Amino acid sequence: MCDERARMLQDQFNVSMNHLQALAILISTFHHAKNPSAIDQITFARYAERTAFERPLTSGVAYAVKVLHSEREQFEKQQGWKIKRMDSTEQSPAREEDADLENRDEYAPVIFAQDTYKHVISFDMLTGKEDRENILRARESGKGVLTAPFRLLKSRRLGVILTYAVYKSELTSNATPAERIQAAIGYLGGIFDVEALVDKLLHQLACKHSMMVNVYDKTNPYEPIIMYGSNMTNVGLYHISTLNFGDPIRKHEMHCRFKQKSPLPWLAITTSIGTLVIALLVGYIFHATVSRIAKVEDDYRQMMELKKRAEAADVAKSQFLATVSHEIRTPMNGVLGMLQMLMDTDLDITQEDYVRTAQASGKALVSLINEVLDQAKIESGKLELEAVPFDLRAVLDDILSLFYGKAQEKGLELAVYVSDQVPDVLVGDHGRIRQIITNLIGNSIKFTERGHIYLTVHIFEEVLNSLDKEIEVHSTDTLCGFPVANRRCSWESFKNFKLELPASDPSLLSTSSSHINLIISVEDTGVGIPLEAQSRVFTPFMQVGPSISRIHGGTGIGLSISKCLVGLMKGEIGFVSQPQIGSTFTFTVVLTRACTNSNEYKSSEFHGMTALVVDHRPARAKVTKYHLQRLGVNAILEIDPNQVLSRLTSGTLTINMVLVEKETWSKDSSIWPFIISKLKGNQLDIPKVLLLTNPTSSVKSNTSSSMEYISTIITKPLRASMLQVSLRRAMGCGDGEHSRNGRLPQLSLCGLLHEKQILVVDDNIVNLRVASGALKKYGAEVTCAESGKKAIGMLKPPHKFDACFMDIQMPEMDGFEATKRIREMEADINKQIECWEVPVETFENVLHWHVPILAMTADVIQATHEECLRCGMDGYVSKPFEGEQLYREVTRMLVQVFIGFSIRHCLMEYRGGFEKGESWR
Repeated sequence: MCDERARMLQDQFNVSMNHLQALAILISTFHHAKNPSAIDQITFARYAERTAFERPLTSGVAYAVKVLHSEREQFEKQQGWKIKRMDSTEQSPAREEDADLENRDEYAPVIFAQDTYKHVISFDMLTGKEDRENILRARESGKGVLTAPFRLLKSRRLGVILTYAVYKSELTSNATPAERIQAAIGYLGGIFDVEALVDKLLHQLACKHSMMVNVYDKTNPYEPIIMYGSNMTNVGLYHISTLNFGDPIRKHEMHCRFKQKSPLPWLAITTSIGTLVIALLVGYIFHATVSRIAKVEDDYRQMMELKKRAEAADVAKSQFLATVSHEIRTPMNGVLGMLQMLMDTDLDITQEDYVRTAQASGKALVSLINEVLDQAKIESGKLELEAVPFDLRAVLDDILSLFYGKAQEKGLELAVYVSDQVPDVLVGDHGRIRQIITNLIGNSIKFTERGHIYLTVHIFEEVLNSLDKEIEVHSTDTLCGFPVANRRCSWESFKNFKLELPASDPSLLSTSSSHINLIISVEDTGVGIPLEAQSRVFTPFMQVGPSISRIHGGTGIGLSISKCLVGLMKGEIGFVSQPQIGSTFTFTVVLTRACTNSNEYKSSEFHGMTALVVDHRPARAKVTKYHLQRLGVNAILEIDPNQVLSRLTSGTLTINMVLVEKETWSKDSSIWPFIISKLKGNQLDIPKVLLLTNPTSSVKSNTSSSMEYISTIITKPLRASMLQVSLRRAMGCGDGEHSRNGRLPQLSLCGLLHEKQILVVDDNIVNLRVASGALKKYGAEVTCAESGKKAIGMLKPPHKFDACFMDIQMPEMDGFEATKRIREMEADINKQIECWEVPVETFENVLHWHVPILAMTADVIQATHEECLRCGMDGYVSKPFEGEQLYREVTRMLVQVFIGFSIRHCLMEYRGGFEKGESWR
């Protein structure tokens, strides 16, 4: 406890010493280094008073300046007082004039002092014994020095003075004592009332009455000077603590002892007890840790066992789904295939209706199986996305063709618009994007009885820049005039929009990287979603009401799967819906730019042509302009039919065709004969007039004679391929023969497969009949095999087959193993031919054997495209399949074979090894 008090007193003393040293530097800087001085007595006293709290042990400070004898007279005139002498024994004022004072070479009169010690101003500190010794030692050492204890002037209490010398600013840190004496210009003293300070410290510790404390100056160990307290007797034990006040010459000690009987050693007792308690706690903690480790290890073993069971259950579930899928798809393939073959026969109207109904039911069942399997793969985390180049605009055209019939039945206007900023070719999983959009449009058609369904595609930055400009959509601004839900509300919850980053931010701009952030919206004018059901729209197997599935069909998992697919593509999905107004679903996907662009429809036949689109609805006119621009036609929009004549006769631009919306034509049908007659009267070229109409619109019902001026009627929805055929027919560019509604020309099918030798391998007789029937319809010669072993023997070179369709799941040997053995057999024979180990004539002059093998299976979980490629297969078809699906795969394989043949042919000609009659198979 005594050491603690000594340490506290010493720490407070050190704080005061540091502040005094700082004050000495301040005086040197602002008093001596400035002319005139920035410090006077009032400033010094005020500063010392206000900073007294930083010197907790000092009772006052004063500053004495060094004055030489030759400077004394001028100094006294400047100060307005005479230098006074101090009594060497009493430390009290003495006579103003003294012979000894007159004969001194140097003086140290006080010029600044704290208000409590203002009475010492003008006294020469060198005339005091203790002060003189302090000043001489301080300026020689450059450190703070202490006086011996003495009685202060007014309080008569014991105190000491700490003195610091003030030097000129140019004094170096390694100056000699002589240089220090020469550079000294003043002396700062701090007065310490030791008795008052120790009393204050003991009061703070609340133990003044229980412990006796003495402070000694033991510079002279034989004659110690007591600075605080009374003399202690030698009775009892006392503790000695050393005090270090910074002056190495002065030695100080603090002696402590209790006034009463020494108390019990509570510290030792509590320390022992605490040590015992800590030891017990450490032992308990160690025991608990060991027990916990053992429990964690046991839990880990149990967790690993449960993990193995869960993985086994997941594998069993996947195998179960694969088996069920295969077992259901296999007969469904036969059902749908036979129904398709039945459709190709002569049927009456009733029979054809029955067959179409059965075919639609079968396709609905297959779609349901696909959705359930997708949901299972999503839940197990095994759904993977492809990354292949594709033309998004062509994909959307295919989707429009898919829903063409349903939209025609309900009289709905179906339209699509893709922004010019969306690249022609993107890299991503186009199948999953098609699945999402198909699901959304299918739902829109299902719940929409009148109006339109409008699909739009923009890039994220384009929509972000238009947020401030977009306002509420009026009914006249929509595609067909019906009010719609504000699509902006469908993406307000997206995180990217909540970031509120400027479009100039490089992290958002699609142009700053290879990634493209698309935002796709599907807008309809259907019945909408009730407010109470909107919260469960994306919940699997949940529908608005129990009657929905009976009225409209469906399982309620399409939107749930779409949300998961969007999440896998690093996007978001949302919607806005108003009952009896309609719904708008919006989602974003992140795709990659492709290195090449698609120019599928921008042929030279329409290059340089200009079309005038006349439609009083701007949104619908924008869709028409989009499809015309895809064909390379320059489109001009006009919403007022009365301005058409001025457009045609302006002479600034030659207009080759005029596309008029049926609704706009009917509203002003009388104006068109007038326009044509004016053009004829002016002997101007009359452009072709094309009428855009919905499937349910009746053109013949218009009795106006103006209908005779129409060159062609184009039925919506607009698609590039269909519009290209219509424009060719109207403008006389080519014969106009093209695919219609997505159907492949029969002549091209027969031309491609005519007399081609195809081997079909499947253990199911019905599947063999379906595949062979579909291929024979296009002129192929089909051979069937019931097992993989039989296929190996039939495909052993030399053979006659141009391609092979191989089922994967077969008894004895599956399609994967059979394909591996066929490839090994082909590789061995090719090596022998290349090394001239066998004559080429033995293998019918074929230098390289590689038969294209196409996998076909109902197992959509295990038989992935990557696994087929690893086994050496060239393609993949899932059951149930149709004839056109088989045709497309065969086309792709034969094209690859032709390219490979051409490359090898060139290489062999370069090497000089291509002999007459030699070929590849």
